[in-house]
Amino acid sequence: MPLLNVIFMLWLHLAHAASIISPFNSYPLNSRSNTLGPKTDLIISNKVISPDGFVRSATLAGGTFPGPIIAARKGEDFAINVVNRLTDDEMLKSTSVHWHGIRQNGTNYVDGVSFVTQCPIAQNHSFLYSFEARNQAGTFWYHSHYSTQQCDGLRGAFIIYDPEDPLSYLYDVDDETTVITLADWYHIIAPVLSHIIGTHANSTVINGLGRWQGGPQSELAVVSVEYGKRYRLRLIAMSCEANFVFSIDNHNMTVIEADGELTQPLLVDSLQLFAGQRYSVVLVANQPVDNYWIRALPNNTLGLNNFINNQNSAILRYNGAPVAEPTTNQTKSTMLLVENNLHALINPGAPGIPEYGKADINLKLVVNSTAGIYSVNGVAYKPPTVPVLLQILSGAQQATDLLPTGSVYVLGANKVVELTMPALNLGGPHPIHLHGHSFDVVQSAGNSSFNYVNPVRRDVVSSGILNQQMVIRWVTDNSGPWFLHCHIDWHLDAGFAVVMAESPLDTQAHLGYIPNGWDELCPTFNSLTPAQIGAQNSYQEAQNISTVLFPNT
Repeated sequence: MPLLNVIFMLWLHLAHAASIISPFNSYPLNSRSNTLGPKTDLIISNKVISPDGFVRSATLAGGTFPGPIIAARKGEDFAINVVNRLTDDEMLKSTSVHWHGIRQNGTNYVDGVSFVTQCPIAQNHSFLYSFEARNQAGTFWYHSHYSTQQCDGLRGAFIIYDPEDPLSYLYDVDDETTVITLADWYHIIAPVLSHIIGTHANSTVINGLGRWQGGPQSELAVVSVEYGKRYRLRLIAMSCEANFVFSIDNHNMTVIEADGELTQPLLVDSLQLFAGQRYSVVLVANQPVDNYWIRALPNNTLGLNNFINNQNSAILRYNGAPVAEPTTNQTKSTMLLVENNLHALINPGAPGIPEYGKADINLKLVVNSTAGIYSVNGVAYKPPTVPVLLQILSGAQQATDLLPTGSVYVLGANKVVELTMPALNLGGPHPIHLHGHSFDVVQSAGNSSFNYVNPVRRDVVSSGILNQQMVIRWVTDNSGPWFLHCHIDWHLDAGFAVVMAESPLDTQAHLGYIPNGWDELCPTFNSLTPAQIGAQNSYQEAQNISTVLFPNT
């Protein structure tokens, strides 16, 4: 018995040691936590959940909403085996997963975008996403990139810790407990909502918990802090539509990262996050020991843009504070984050000649909307039946040869691209995401001046509101087809997207060996029956809810 006790105590000690997390011991190894390492299975399945007190079936990674954190140290390779175990006939039963913010240089085929870089993974099949992100660290996320499936729950955090983070002197704690996910949640499944013109969320959930108007006093998320310590909060807006104004009562925050790119530290008291955006902020726990409201106010959801019943809220709880809901009040913001006050910390400066219109390639994308359908330069994006990457690898090289017609822009290799997008007020502000790159925001929406010297570098930017525009620059150093789209999923599904095909002639050589599993995705998916694809009755269900519908195509 004494020997067994010694063994048991040793096991406890090792289990405890394995769960310790810091920027220098990066991700937790504790099997009881909801964090996975860079080499893992990621099971996609259906499960009935109630994050805001309303019970519904969902499409989940790892059986939770949000899905498990996937975490690694800078320089580690990823091998994530996505296993499709979806069974709910009311929802889509195929899937694909995009690793948002990971540039996939040389591995475009695992960017995870259905019908751009791959065919979806069919039910009862799997696909191994193998890639590296050697020069990247920061706050990313993963989500379904098949139709509007992510709105049914397939979204999670993806963190790469840097043991040599040059801003680590600003914080003491950076672990799975300081990841804060902001999401909108819907009580009707996404395939049905996709048919309805103009749809809004029922609730905001923070770290997977929230409340809806008229709903129960369901549990709220708690972020625990210790007085005197400094916390790197990693904020992720993994919403399908809403943007959020984030604040914590009685606390300021220092922004140090935007979308996986370090920034010069900037003090704020609130910040707006558009769908797909991420920020790291340092919170100093220097207020009296108590409970404080964490707030994430959505922009335009009727009935939801308030804090009645403490919706749109979570709790910051100091160690030693009572287990109770806060009684703190929100004060008027005086230091709201302004994007053009953010500056890249590492190698600042936009590429090319520092003057508007003087890039190698100057693009202007004009977006319009008619009867809910979005178009870019007059063309509404419709997914091709053959993924764009497969078209390129099969010999299509020119924009005129690539489908969908009018939605693919062929760009030469190693060129500086400057893209201007005037704002479309309808349905905006629209968050614009470019795959395969971070870009320099040389003109933020709402700002009349340009900054080529030290603009913020990121991968999602607001195109603004009426009479505004945004201008971004990047270099075409990553051959392959890269999606550029509105990150409001309903708008993407309604045509708000284009494909930037960088140097198609170089793509085969740039990618090198493509695994056989990728080649098998399309034949398998194309053999599926409508019943195997799922969501067969979604249009009829939408007709029972609304008369304002897209045509049933």
